[in-house]
Amino acid sequence: MKVLGQIAFLLLLGGIWCQNNRNAKAGARTTKKSGGNQGRDVGQSLPVTDVTPGSTGSTRGAGGSAESGQDSAAGARAAGQQTDDMRLHFLKNTQVTCNDGTPAGFYLKEFRGSRRWLLFLEGGFCCYSKETCDSRYQNIPRLMSSSVWPQTKRGSGILSSQAEENPHWHNANIVFIPYCSSDVWSGIGPKERDRNTNYTFMGSLIIREVIKDLIPKGIKQAKVVMLSGTSAGGIGVLLNIERVASQLEQLGAEAQVRGLVDSGWFLESKLQGPVNCPETVSCSLEHPIKIGLRLWNGVVPDRCRQLYKRGEEWQCFFGHKLYSTLTSPLFVVQWLYDEEQLRGENIYMGGQSMSEEQWQYLQNLGLEFKNSLRDVTGVFAASCISHTAITKSNWITFQVRGTSLSRALQCWDRSLEATRNNRTPAKGCPFHLVDTCLSPQCNPTCPPLVDQATQQELTLLQMLVAMGLDLQKLGLDPQGGADSLASMVSNGG
Repeated sequence: MKVLGQIAFLLLLGGIWCQNNRNAKAGARTTKKSGGNQGRDVGQSLPVTDVTPGSTGSTRGAGGSAESGQDSAAGARAAGQQTDDMRLHFLKNTQVTCNDGTPAGFYLKEFRGSRRWLLFLEGGFCCYSKETCDSRYQNIPRLMSSSVWPQTKRGSGILSSQAEENPHWHNANIVFIPYCSSDVWSGIGPKERDRNTNYTFMGSLIIREVIKDLIPKGIKQAKVVMLSGTSAGGIGVLLNIERVASQLEQLGAEAQVRGLVDSGWFLESKLQGPVNCPETVSCSLEHPIKIGLRLWNGVVPDRCRQLYKRGEEWQCFFGHKLYSTLTSPLFVVQWLYDEEQLRGENIYMGGQSMSEEQWQYLQNLGLEFKNSLRDVTGVFAASCISHTAITKSNWITFQVRGTSLSRALQCWDRSLEATRNNRTPAKGCPFHLVDTCLSPQCNPTCPPLVDQATQQELTLLQMLVAMGLDLQKLGLDPQGGADSLASMVSNGG
């Protein structure tokens, strides 16, 4: 009996050692290096983030929030629970890479049994010369290399798997495609790195390869594929949606491909900026695109390209010029006083002084955006000074004329389904929503303005004062709030 007792004790010790060894290995697997966040970052949380027109060595216009979820994912797996994390997959085609030659890839959160797919293109402005690319690589390496990507991400807003945060798309297969090509998702560059910059630009090819790699996951059986993106990723949707639809059709899929463009509907520059514009902090979108297209070997949709002579293809990066040539359904989310549009005119809310000319531009911007969106079927356009919406955790709180952003998307989705099935779309479910008040921040559900120096929330009038404007000289009542602004705009002030 004493011998049997000793054997049992040894077996117990062995079981404890094996369990500890398994836990140590699991912990090691989840300890991966997370992406850096260097340079000037505006309102962002990593790793699901966004950068848009305006700064080479900075991360501008964050497109939502997310968190690296390695530890929580490991804990949930150990407990046998399903996690909400998207897991990193590198492309099988190793010839399609990030700027620095590291493998491109995607993050995937599968929802078993779902035939709906949400593909999301990350934003991140671009680089368009050796100097701007070198600066970008030094300051924001995660936007040019996969070497710093975490193994998992957890999305927010429309990328969330939580029904309370994402009531209509939480149960879809969610694919987050990191932006590491710096070409506004347009490049089909050579396999060898460009001799002048030592970087490759393959944004459009990355999208193609992601879809190929999703075939074993069931994307051929999809009913709906939503190609979405914020800011530069939103422009990527405009440029690639027809190619994605054609690719899936050639694969034999019967899915309807739809596009969701968030804060990627830019307008041409109005104010006179620097001629050469060597730094992107004061660049409008036209300058980097004109130069970058040649560097990236970028492509635009065929039907749009045919509208412009050689050398003018850059105009297809603007949604209001491209939209009429698209055949796939498109929904546009656009703040009427988009912060990145303002930055392209060297207007930084809460960050510097503002001239009367810039204030006049800001006042008129809402009407310019409204007019450009008139013929778009699906629209959510609020009179707010902000940038990006769909990946923010509070995206369901934004409203236009009493309808939330998530509800408007659902109405649009249902209308498309009704049309496909030869049914009459339901009444009382609007999806062309543009604010009728056309003054900055007149919508009470707007995200708050934040002073960049103090990080304090300010009203628009308080911010204008802080930026050096004389409210009385402009005809504004310092105590009037939004009503004063609305009156001034309506009177043509």
